Amino acid sequence: MNEEAPLFKKQYYPITEKLFQYLEKYKRVTKTNVFYDDLLRFQGSIVVYDQKGEDTLWLRVFYNEFDRKEIDLSLNKIYTLLHSDGDERVLKHLTVDYIDYCGFGNSKPFRVKVRNILNDNYTHFYIKKADASRIFGLELEHILSPNRINFLVYESTLIEEHIVGIPGDVFLKEHLQKCTEAEKAQIAKEFVKFNERCMIGLLGDMRSYNFVVIPTYDYDHIVYKIRAIDFDQQCYEGSFKLYKPHLFKENFQFTELVKEKLEPDSIDQYQNEERSLLVKRLADSEERLTDLLAVMKSMMLSPTLHLEQLKKETYEFTKDKNFKNAKSMGEVMEAALNFMKRNYKSN
Repeated sequence: MNEEAPLFKKQYYPITEKLFQYLEKYKRVTKTNVFYDDLLRFQGSIVVYDQKGEDTLWLRVFYNEFDRKEIDLSLNKIYTLLHSDGDERVLKHLTVDYIDYCGFGNSKPFRVKVRNILNDNYTHFYIKKADASRIFGLELEHILSPNRINFLVYESTLIEEHIVGIPGDVFLKEHLQKCTEAEKAQIAKEFVKFNERCMIGLLGDMRSYNFVVIPTYDYDHIVYKIRAIDFDQQCYEGSFKLYKPHLFKENFQFTELVKEKLEPDSIDQYQNEERSLLVKRLADSEERLTDLLAVMKSMMLSPTLHLEQLKKETYEFTKDKNFKNAKSMGEVMEAALNFMKRNYKSN
């Protein structure tokens, strides 16, 4: 199917005092000398092409010599905050190889590559304008999924670690045909589970380029996992369909793989398994989730038209009056999680 066209361009929702207090409580706040807006003052740029000579939609940006020295030092310090709790003893071994900028999409991120000159190991992280929607998405991913998210906030700047994996669209184009039939069946299973997490957690716009496929070698076979990498559309869309990855045309091959490799009973089994795991994760993070939902319920996170549409469609799907009575996207999210608690038992 073709996904519905958005009625509104996604706007930024600023960090409120309540959200800032939550971030402080759970050690997400830091200090840095470089802000997102500072990085926008680049002096020039060149297009970044991939190995096949195709435009990646990223620009490699350049700064004047004075600004670059200060920026590099600040970015290396950010690396230590993300990966070694601010231990600056390693700073002398770090160098910033490049800074890229992407004007495509909502977050318009900067991608930073930091390398350890002693061993040539490197990692990436991202600097973005802090948006409450994205922060809620990151936190819910941290709580509800099997993955942990490492990010920091300083005033209006968001710093995110890089999530390693093969972008879903690239995987479909370059890797899927090389998979064995058994591997394809395992990927289909993971897509079912991923679809379920996104729908229940109200994470929208999970087209193939907004998630990654992660292959891991385990003895004599490869285990595949699917993980979201874009959280801008958390609790924002009005159409319930836009929270279901299997309905996007960009994910058609994954959806077809599920139909080819899994029987209906197996699909039900994997959906129920994921729901049961979600309930267990809810129980394990009860205080944190309660705090997060309290902040979400105090904020406007989407246009009113989106809220009313989602309330109506989730009520029609569940027949749960808590969706119909919700007054905010935060209350819709709370209703979804409470529905899970009532209807599924943890393993």
